[in-house]
Amino acid sequence: MRAAARWTQAHLRAHRPAAVLIVLATAGITISLLLATALFAYATDPWQRVFTQSSGAHVWIHTQAGAAAGSLADLDEVRATSGPFRTVRTSASLQPGGAKATLELRGTDRRPATAAPRVVTGRWLDPAADAGATKGIVLDSSVARAMWAKPGDSLVLSGFRTHLRVVGVADTAEVSFRAGESPGVAWVLPGTLAASTAGQDQRGRTIGLRLADPADTDYVVQRAVTQLGADQITDVSTWRQARAEAEGDNQLLGRLLGGFGLGALLAAALAVGGAISTRIRGHLRDISILKAIGFTPGQVVRMFLALHLLFALLGVALGALGTQVLGGLMPGRIGEARAVWQQLPGHTWLSFVISGGVVVFIGSATCLAAWRAGRVPPVPVARAAAVTGGRGPGLTRRALGLRVPPALVLGWRSAFHHPLRSSAAVARLAVPLLLITVALGAWTTLDRFSSHPEHVGLPAALTARSDSLGDRELHQLLASRPQLTAYPGAEVQALVPGQTGTITLRGLGTDTRPYPFAVVEGRAAHGPDEAVAGQGLLDLLDAHVGDWVRMTVAGRPYVLHIVGRNIETADGGRVVSTSLDTLRDGATGDGAPPAGPSHPDFYNLVLHHGADPGAVRDALTKASAGRLEVREAPNPADQLSVVRAVAVGLIAVLILIGLAELATTVGAGVRDRSRDLLALRAVGLTPRQITAVIVSATAFVTLAAALAGTGLGVLVSQWLINLQGSTSGWGTGIAQRPAVAVLLLVIAVAVVIAGAAAALPAARAARRRLADSAADLL
Repeated sequence: MRAAARWTQAHLRAHRPAAVLIVLATAGITISLLLATALFAYATDPWQRVFTQSSGAHVWIHTQAGAAAGSLADLDEVRATSGPFRTVRTSASLQPGGAKATLELRGTDRRPATAAPRVVTGRWLDPAADAGATKGIVLDSSVARAMWAKPGDSLVLSGFRTHLRVVGVADTAEVSFRAGESPGVAWVLPGTLAASTAGQDQRGRTIGLRLADPADTDYVVQRAVTQLGADQITDVSTWRQARAEAEGDNQLLGRLLGGFGLGALLAAALAVGGAISTRIRGHLRDISILKAIGFTPGQVVRMFLALHLLFALLGVALGALGTQVLGGLMPGRIGEARAVWQQLPGHTWLSFVISGGVVVFIGSATCLAAWRAGRVPPVPVARAAAVTGGRGPGLTRRALGLRVPPALVLGWRSAFHHPLRSSAAVARLAVPLLLITVALGAWTTLDRFSSHPEHVGLPAALTARSDSLGDRELHQLLASRPQLTAYPGAEVQALVPGQTGTITLRGLGTDTRPYPFAVVEGRAAHGPDEAVAGQGLLDLLDAHVGDWVRMTVAGRPYVLHIVGRNIETADGGRVVSTSLDTLRDGATGDGAPPAGPSHPDFYNLVLHHGADPGAVRDALTKASAGRLEVREAPNPADQLSVVRAVAVGLIAVLILIGLAELATTVGAGVRDRSRDLLALRAVGLTPRQITAVIVSATAFVTLAAALAGTGLGVLVSQWLINLQGSTSGWGTGIAQRPAVAVLLLVIAVAVVIAGAAAALPAARAARRRLADSAADLL
């Protein structure tokens, strides 16, 4: 034990820079993984982020106007309360006759400390500015999106004699607005609320309860019902309901970022393992000396394992400490993500799991390498500088015969002289390049949704509807606009045999002017009773293109022939689309009145090339005197815009991991080529040519890794994105490959960086003394 300790101490003194680099590299990887996890949690769980930042309430109790809601603050399990607020239920629209949304108005003269709405645009209510003739209102972001309301807009509210001006939009952690299910939340000053003419049945109180232990949620609800009385409580919502809705909306984002995170972890793990194995391989002569003076194989294994576990523990501790102290001080989204993550549930144990995982992996990699060290013979074996006997490979001879520069030929020979070792280096370098290519594929696919939405099932940029314009007047208004083509449409809910839920039956376009669906299998629907369906519907019914499907609408049957599969991003792909004529007339075979709508419910507006959606929307609203409601069609890329920022961060982390692996490859290559210096000089190579041999060897390994990584990355990217599209109900066919020019740029940059990184160490090795090179033969 004492001899092992003394050897370890001497080893650290002799190789102090290398030891420091290993510790710093481990610390860097730990910091990268911890910050990546924080960023993933920040991006994939926006509800938890808002809940934490706003000190959200775990339970919201809605009561009658006369209930003593404030008494719930005295419950033992309650840590803090938001309210109680006096409330009024009302309906709001941006203009008279426009689409309406149900609101729960809450009267408050200051911003709550608990469950504090986080203003994202505009400002909070100001008693000095919002209590005059023009009264202000702050909307929850979910209802603001549904109404297309923004700061500065005027709202028409039932029960109010004057319009209210939107002064702000805020995020909350409550159950979001859903038309016909849950009202949207809005805040006004108490004086504004008192001006409402709503009846007593529309008035109430609302209080939010923040609990000491979220597990007590159900118990607190029971106590609230007992204390106030079941007849006094009109509604109850909990944090679990709000989180479930938010998670459902962010499943795709979570899957994408989770896959990227696991890939980055794999790349980091391979980089650390390769560095440790290369380091032990570089000290085989020292191990032979230890064996010669009496160390057993078990002692050698334990010694190397303890040494590198010590390095790992120091690196992980340094990385965790650095993340804890400096993570929240970083500017931008990373610093905010780290600060929020520290407050999220499960933060502590997840930090320990990540740190422990790094140590466990390093220990596992060290065990394998140390086991190899234990098998080193006690008598060092001289290493030949060149192959003895036999002739060189045919490829090498042919290359020399074609007058290829000797440096390139010998560099190729050196790069792949040891197939297993070279393959391992290529594989470790290829993994980060593969993941970078996957990230670029996701980025390119998102760009396709934004720049060419018609290719992914989103040809219409705008949707128009009106409750006050007649069909003929609306059709004439839209037909007079040269920037667009209007397609009438309607949607109904239909039942299919054997299913308890409903699907969406949509009629779009007419038989004479069919709607341009993005059909990726089969053909478009042209004749009567023909339809196209999304992947989600085909999976639900276990149907295929060419089948006939039966469904009922309001008790009336529809039998449709599925002639094609289109990319469908709405309702999980559980949509069957036909022409509006078929929707109107498809169930009238027995003389009964049609089950479909008699007139269009909306118009999908496909803009011509170069038309600006915002300008067209404003022009239509102005031409209709505010009686036409025009909205932009929802695009999944809007929800996934954060993927771009996270992809940039992930690519940066992967580049750092690739550079660390490249440093390992360069160090191993320089050390191995240093043993060949005598032979290279003996055949007449100059120091500059020897440098070129070492640099070209590294460049060839990197080129092989780049070709393999980008090639496999394109295939993996296509497979993963189409798999996600299939499981989400959208269907395959949404993936877009990165441009060939981009892939060639990635390969070129990787090779150039590898050559530049190897140039200085190679030049130093080429100018070493011959005595040093001779000593390295053992």
